[in-house]
Amino acid sequence: MIRPKIGVQLYNFRDYTKTEKDLDETLAKLEVMGVEHIQVSAIGPIPAEKQRDIYQKHNMKVCVTHKPLDRILDDTENLIEEHKIIGCDAIGLGYVPVEFRDTDEKSREFIEKLSVAAKKIKENGMTFNYHNHDFEFKKLHDSDLTFFDLLVDETNSDEFHFIPDIGWIHFTKTNPVDVLKRINGRVKVLHFKDYTYHENGDMNYQCLGEGLTNLKECYEASCELDIPYLLYEHDEGWENNDPFAACEKSFKYMQKLDASYKK
Repeated sequence: MIRPKIGVQLYNFRDYTKTEKDLDETLAKLEVMGVEHIQVSAIGPIPAEKQRDIYQKHNMKVCVTHKPLDRILDDTENLIEEHKIIGCDAIGLGYVPVEFRDTDEKSREFIEKLSVAAKKIKENGMTFNYHNHDFEFKKLHDSDLTFFDLLVDETNSDEFHFIPDIGWIHFTKTNPVDVLKRINGRVKVLHFKDYTYHENGDMNYQCLGEGLTNLKECYEASCELDIPYLLYEHDEGWENNDPFAACEKSFKYMQKLDASYKK
């Protein structure tokens, strides 16, 4: 049993990481909050060497990324080298367009293509990591299976890992703990997300501890399942449109969870 390291997903600050100066200033603010572990996602076109210097300046370690699908499939070698430079061994995918996953046939074709890249990534000492939303847990148009079923059962567990988003999983009326147990051993990074409902039934993002997600139960499961990292993610809808204030509140919640956990 391990205590997971807590951190922050930079997608929360995508409007504040477009340039080297932006990234430097954003990480300076996170450093003051006590953040040491980050996921790199949706930052500007900053060279890997410059990124590395900024991360080191603020004592940040990159535990995973989100990268575009076309780069993962068609620019795998360069992507691997960039990750070596920034010291990260987990390449992530944050979203799959609907045309690749609305039927059983298309889903299997997509998985076959992605598995080629995942194998190459594994051969270089890294893993591919898939981040879910809610659609993965809906049945495919022509099957009783879900896209998530195929991702779990039709991929190599040594090469194809997951970044489970417990907020989105909970939103589907599924207990995230059950999902974590199903993919045990295939998770390096877990996304901590909280939500309520908009009037139209859509997800309404909240600071951690202010919504419906069973966060404490998920934290305890992450300890029992030896998941190394828990990262706060809050896509939009921050109070006063201030992602930094939301991050400070949510990160303190994660620190309290960690401090109160009894082995």
